[in-house]
Formats: sequence, structure tokens, C-alpha cells
Amino acid sequence: MSVTPSAPALELSSSRAPVAAIVYPDNAYPDATFETLVRRGRERGLSLAGVLQHRVFETVDRRCDVVLEDLTTGHRTAIFEDRGTGAAGCRLDEAALAEATARIEGNLEDGPDLLALNKFGKAECDGGGLLDLIGNAIDRGIPVIIGVPKSNLGAWRSFAGDLAVELTSAVDDVERWLGSLR
Repeated sequence: MSVTPSAPALELSSSRAPVAAIVYPDNAYPDATFETLVRRGRERGLSLAGVLQHRVFETVDRRCDVVLEDLTTGHRTAIFEDRGTGAAGCRLDEAALAEATARIEGNLEDGPDLLALNKFGKAECDGGGLLDLIGNAIDRGIPVIIGVPKSNLGAWRSFAGDLAVELTSAVDDVERWLGSLR
């Protein structure tokens, strides 16, 4: 199901910041790709802001057990409500996401070389979530990379317009984009 975001499309300020979407099949989050991105970015001496997503449990029935690691401080935030073992779906903890977003926003003050975000999800499709953070990074000239599940690609394109390049989750694609930052 594709959702049209209620937020306006991004607009450029004085400079064009590169934006990349790692497009992946639904329910197949590219954990290894993001881990490699962070590791190689740090190896290149890039200062990173944003989050790295970690699964707490690897079983299918616990797919909602996700924490976000702040790339600047290492602080971890659980972003889904614990609905118990019999729950059939995930429910985003909006307050936890807002807390993580505020933390990341503060880290942008230091002018990092890259903002890495885990996912353009339902909250962003609905016009909230990380949208303001992405816009703020672009206004500051900070490159952004974010995961986008295929089901949200239409909403992502409506939001990002021609500011973004779409990458596969292949490490080589991400490596080439990362190399273009400097």
C-alpha cells in the first residue's frame, strides 16, 4: 500500500546536499548494508550522525524488537511498544521516536559529514517522523542516507523529488555513493 505524504516536497536552500535512499524489499531490512555503511564511513574519517538499527531478537515473532543506536553517542532507544508475545503487529512508540529524533537533531549542530537514518516508514509517509530532521540536514548541507522499503517508494519520491538518488542494498552501490561525498 502506497501512502502519499502530507508534508510538502523538499526544497533546496543555497546548496544541493546529496540524498540517497537504499531501496529494499518489504520486510527485508538491509541490516548488513547499514552496518557496512557506518563502518566504512568511520574508516574514511567521516563524522556520522543518525542511527543504526539493531534487532534485539532474530525470530520472526519478535520482529518489532528494534532499537536505534545513536551514531554520535551510542545511546540506544527502543522504538516499538512492547505489546506482548501474542501481538500480531508492530506499533511504533511515537514518543520514543520523537526522543531519538531530538537527540539526532542536537547532533546536527556539530556539522557531521553524513546523516544516516534507518527507515522512511509509515510515520514519514503520514507526514511526520523524520521528515523535519531530513529537511534540516539538507538545509545545513549535510548528506543524508535512509532506508526505504519498496512499499513506501512512491511516498519517498513525492517527498524527496529530484534531490535523491535511489540505491540498491548492494554494498558496492552504497560504497560508490559514500565515496562521492568527498
